[in-house]
Amino acid sequence: METYYDPKDLKKFGKIGEFQKPLADKFFAYYGEVFAEGALTAREKSLIALAVAHTVQCPYCIDAYSVDTLEKGCTEEEMMEAIHVAAAIRGGASLVHGVQMMNKVKELSM
Repeated sequence: METYYDPKDLKKFGKIGEFQKPLADKFFAYYGEVFAEGALTAREKSLIALAVAHTVQCPYCIDAYSVDTLEKGCTEEEMMEAIHVAAAIRGGASLVHGVQMMNKVKELSM
């Protein structure tokens, strides 16, 4: 089956510097620092990345962090719970903007 997102392209991610090496080098240095052990463990950061990947709907990131979280010992239950947290925040963010709509409607109704 042919899709717009080719899973093989994920392996090409490291080559994004072909067209702009200085910026790619800076990005990968930053990326590496972000995912290094710190106040959060690498495992916790991987779960966060998996949840965010679903929020931004990046199939490459979903594939990469599904593998990464499993490699870091996360369970399927933990992975799905992280995705539900992301879904709740995404849904809540949409709903809270309803207050802006309500304010505008009340303003126009006066």
